[in-house]
Amino acid sequence: MSLKNTIENEYKNALKSKDKKKISTYRLILSSIKDLDIANRSGPNKKDTDDEDIKKLLKKMVKQRAESIEIYKKNNRTDLLEVEQNEFDILTSFLPKQMSEEDTKKLCADLIAKLGASSVKDMGKIMGELKKSHSDEIDFSKAGSIIKELLNS
Repeated sequence: MSLKNTIENEYKNALKSKDKKKISTYRLILSSIKDLDIANRSGPNKKDTDDEDIKKLLKKMVKQRAESIEIYKKNNRTDLLEVEQNEFDILTSFLPKQMSEEDTKKLCADLIAKLGASSVKDMGKIMGELKKSHSDEIDFSKAGSIIKELLNS
């Protein structure tokens, strides 16, 4: 079953259970997917929206929620924080599980040793290798700072 169908089924279940928080989040996701469909059909590179496109969209939405959560925490806005956290949890449930920081650090260290990287100049090679093999499992903003730290030490 495609990711879009899974989200649509979850939306229907939320409608049946009358869970207003989930309903609004699923509507938000589905409208974003519909916008993506329209953009993919009308651009110069016409194509159907696939699961990879939807994953990219969801990652972007998760990143936005994470930034908002940080801002709300700093400003003690628990009312808005709760809404964003709820959306964040629902969005991440459709994405593959992310590696922990420890596992990411270990993987980066292994790759640095394997590729013989010695300076920050080699960072592109390492990031490229990570994207090839672990694109769904790693938060690349964290990985970038970990790699810089390891190469500078």
